[in-house]
Amino acid sequence: FPHRCQHVSFGLVQGMKTRRGEVVFLEDVLNEVRSRMLENMAAAKTTKSIEDPTETAEKVGLAALIIQDFRGLLLSDYQFSWDRALQSRGDTGVFLQYTHARLHSLEEKHGIEQLSNVNAACLQEPDAISLLQHLLRYDEVLYRSSQDLQPKHIVSYLLMLSRLVAVAHKTLPVKGSSPERAQARLCLFRAARVVLASGMKLLGITPVTQM
Repeated sequence: FPHRCQHVSFGLVQGMKTRRGEVVFLEDVLNEVRSRMLENMAAAKTTKSIEDPTETAEKVGLAALIIQDFRGLLLSDYQFSWDRALQSRGDTGVFLQYTHARLHSLEEKHGIEQLSNVNAACLQEPDAISLLQHLLRYDEVLYRSSQDLQPKHIVSYLLMLSRLVAVAHKTLPVKGSSPERAQARLCLFRAARVVLASGMKLLGITPVTQM
């Protein structure tokens, strides 16, 4: 739908250079991010055996680039940093991908297809309520981004969602809980993954299921 497209001006990205020199081409950037992400994945002790590490590195690396680009106002200039963009901790695209992969692993481990007759009344813990309330804000954030054409609202929302998931993952265990409570928590985590994946795709990011 080209007639529905609208150009949005973009600020200067300062400090972006690759190992091949000062002049930056898209091919250089894509090769660089894939290479750096592969190195980071190889060095991580927690990295599991991945079927296609190169493809995963590319998807995670692109997420890192996109989130760093879209965190602020599009018109604002910003200082690019490879190290900051590819950090596994902090407000980065790598963190979003890690959160999605973690939630996907949780679903695989406990069998999401078995969910039925979930009792939402089991979700009374403060961390569960905080996560639920944040999920309810998704439509509002999408509307705001559509009005001012600024993806930073979606980025901020997804980063906060991932932080809330990280806390809830520790305080709301599925394993060892009663069947009713376990189902409710698993349903909550599934909802978080679905919204996370939806927001990432809107930003042009392909969610990964392994890291």
